[in-house]
Parts: sequence; structure tokens; C-alpha cells
Amino acid sequence: MIKKYNTNFWEAITPRVRLLVTLRYLATGDSYASLTYLFRISEPSVSRIIPEVCRALMDVLHDFVRMPRSGNEWRKIARDFEVSWNYPHCLRACDGKHVVIQNPKNSGSMFFNYKGTFSIVLMAVADANYNFIYANVGCQGRISDGGVFRETSFYKKLSNATLKLPDPEPLPGSKKLSPYVLLTDDAFPLQEHIMKLFSGHHDKGTCQRLYNYRHSRARRVVENSFGLLASVFRVFRKPLMINLENPEIVTKTCIYLHNFLRRSKTSRSLHCPQGTLDNETQDGNIIPGSWRAVIQGDTGPQSLSHRARKATFEAKEVRNEFMRYFQSDEGRVPWQDNFA
Repeated sequence: MIKKYNTNFWEAITPRVRLLVTLRYLATGDSYASLTYLFRISEPSVSRIIPEVCRALMDVLHDFVRMPRSGNEWRKIARDFEVSWNYPHCLRACDGKHVVIQNPKNSGSMFFNYKGTFSIVLMAVADANYNFIYANVGCQGRISDGGVFRETSFYKKLSNATLKLPDPEPLPGSKKLSPYVLLTDDAFPLQEHIMKLFSGHHDKGTCQRLYNYRHSRARRVVENSFGLLASVFRVFRKPLMINLENPEIVTKTCIYLHNFLRRSKTSRSLHCPQGTLDNETQDGNIIPGSWRAVIQGDTGPQSLSHRARKATFEAKEVRNEFMRYFQSDEGRVPWQDNFA
């Protein structure tokens, strides 16, 4: 797919070199000028090679990022969340990040975000094993968090009930039907299939504080996924100094390669060495992963702003049912009272 043929005037750059140039760029974020000296290729050639190879990688790895297509596949994700993070009926965790880019020419404030940088938004959904099952890239950084989410195909399918989610089922020890849900932070609206934290401050030992702890503990997987992505593909550690159409291509390619490495037995240990991700001890204490130790001056993906929205009565009842479950004998974890 990336092979070029020799002509009567010059020898074509080999596929191996073209792939190495692209992977070097994604892994280090080196400038085109630096890659020119390293591989002895002209800067215009480098600028053409990277997008071409990224498109080829996305074509080859397209099956590595896909949403479940049946209720049984969704249930498998939910079982993984329940086993790993003690949150039943959880289908995935969702979050958005700003990918910092160079200010595009003649764009005004279109890409200017609330943090004072220019960016595009990466909205992603992750499973319990740090794999991305959905990613939307390209919205301008100035667009609000809720606006980005509402415009994704994922949200539209969720609203139209076309995601083929499992039917509501009772939580363990309960007779009330509870739907399968998506875990988010305060940037998203509370809906029947979208759970977020209780807003405000809650005293230690209260039901709301307990729910917030269990919710945050499970939702942390998407934060770790973003952290792992930026620690391996260090192109995100500084603004993407490339043409406007290419940041989206580069970001999507890194998402596909992230899942490829996560699912490759020979590459998983190199992709996620010991200590990279947050770890939890048997008593619930968190050991921060190395991805959180961002070098001063680095500008990796940044969190979206938080903005609460009015929730429906049905959505509040669903969240209250999860809150009751976490207090019951079936849903408690031994250490939760120490943190909530």
C-alpha cells in the first residue's frame, strides 16, 4: 500500500524507510527538519510520507477500533468492568481531550480553547482493558464539551436506541430493572444511559460521596487510556506543527496503533511497562502511574471543561439505584468506607 516504484530519474524511498519515518514521528514528535537529517530525506518528502503511511495504517488496522455489534458483546465489556472495577452494568467510560495544534492560518479563534491554546477535540470511549472502542477527532477546540459529544455518531446512536445495547436487567440482590450505562464526568449530561457524579461537596460517609468514589474508580480507565496513549506516542507532548488536515489523521492513527499494541501479546509489555498505569492495592490505595508525571513544559492532551446540565427524573432514579447497590452487601467493597 505504501510502496513507490523507481523511475528513470530517481530511486523510490523504500516502504521500510517510509514506515520507519512515520513511526519515529509518532513515537517522538520530532520535527520534519529533524527527520530530514535522520533519514536523509527531503522535508517535502517527509511531509507527504507521514500522512500517506498514516492512512495506510488506518486502513489495515480498521478492525482494531470498533463498537460491539450485539448485546452479548456489550455484556462482555460490562462483565470486565464488574470484575476489574466492581461497577456492574457499565458498558464503557467516556471522556474528551484537547489535542494541541499549531494555530491554523486564517482560523481566527475557531480552534482557541478555554485553556488558552489552539486544539482539536478527541472524544473517546474506552473499555475496562484500556482499549478504545470509539473515537471522534476533529471538532474545533472552541466548541463546548456538550456540543462535541452531541455531534458524535455515538451519541446519536445512543439517543436513537440503535447501539444494540442489552435490555435492562436487575442489579445483584435487586428486583428493579436497571439499564446498562456509560460513565462520564461532569462535562456530560446525566441521562438514562449516561451516569455522572453527584455535583457539589459531600461529607465523608454520605451515600453520594460513596457513589462518587465508586464511579470515579471505574471511570479512571479512560484517563489511564489517554495517559498511556500520550506516553507512548509522544507526538502529543507538544503542539502538532502540521497542516490542518493532518492532526486528525495523526491522532486517529495513534488510536489504532494503541489498540493494536494492547492486543498484541508480544508488544503489550513494551507498550505498557510496569508502573505506567495507575495501580490499586488490595486496600484500595492508588499508586499513580508514570504517565501522570508530565515533564514541565509538555502540553499533552488536556481535559475538557466541566459544565453541568439538567438531568431527567428517570436518570436520577437510575443513579440512585446504583448508589443503593454500592451500599448493599452484594455491592460493597471492603475498603470503600476508608475513602468515602
